[in-house]
Amino acid sequence: MSIPAGHAFYKMSGSGNDFVFFDARSDTGAVHDLDNPESVRTICATGTGIGADGVVFLQSDTYQAFRIRYFNRDGSLGELCGNASLCSMRLARELGVIGDGQCHFETDAGAMTGHFRDGVPEIDLQAVRELTQESVLERQPGEHRIGFADAGVPHLVVLVDDTADIDVVGRGRTLRMDRRLKAGANVNFVAPAGPDGFIIRTYERGVEAETLACGTGAVASAALLEAWGLAGQVVRLRTKSGRILTVTLKHRDGQVWPSLCGEARIVYQGRTAEL
Repeated sequence: MSIPAGHAFYKMSGSGNDFVFFDARSDTGAVHDLDNPESVRTICATGTGIGADGVVFLQSDTYQAFRIRYFNRDGSLGELCGNASLCSMRLARELGVIGDGQCHFETDAGAMTGHFRDGVPEIDLQAVRELTQESVLERQPGEHRIGFADAGVPHLVVLVDDTADIDVVGRGRTLRMDRRLKAGANVNFVAPAGPDGFIIRTYERGVEAETLACGTGAVASAALLEAWGLAGQVVRLRTKSGRILTVTLKHRDGQVWPSLCGEARIVYQGRTAEL
């Protein structure tokens, strides 16, 4: 399938998680013809397309400041992406949709609240669900614990001594595809990093590869690290890109309510040629 020329887009990065954003708030850009799995795969293709971990459509919403629709690189619709949500706030501010104060926006995982902390976007997510400190999945040597948490999308979190020693793609794919996981899962490998907090590396479902960062993966990892007694309510995680994602955990009504803060920037603007 070819992509027509002339669609304006924004290439954005959230701690190394990269996305192609389209402003779909009106029919002006006629981007509705891109809102399908085949077009998304073409756009995200490395080498022949723009190249990205996913495609995001910034849309108008009846009740919230805006809405985002997120597609993974393989064309599958994603319920939520933490770094894409942070990037959407940055872009919405640049487009004049929101200001520096608190805002509300809609995702396929529900409404989110966001604000800027010292110029850096921060989002409040829904309560973490199905937090399970000990998964039924078998550990391999060097893996101390495997937990599960749904932070808008399902995640496995594997505690290891050193993420540099992990075959993230090989081991991550095996765990992600385990038939005991009803919807699969992203797989995060975390290790202590001294004053930096923790190091995290992630195999992402829908991208089917290691990515440089994963926002909801950081949230799930922080929730489990706290549950395991290894971290407090503010957890800093150094991603593969070297950027830091900060997760703040609050407890209310017996649930864990997380917020995520991290880099979101526009790398460049452009228009599609025929792809």
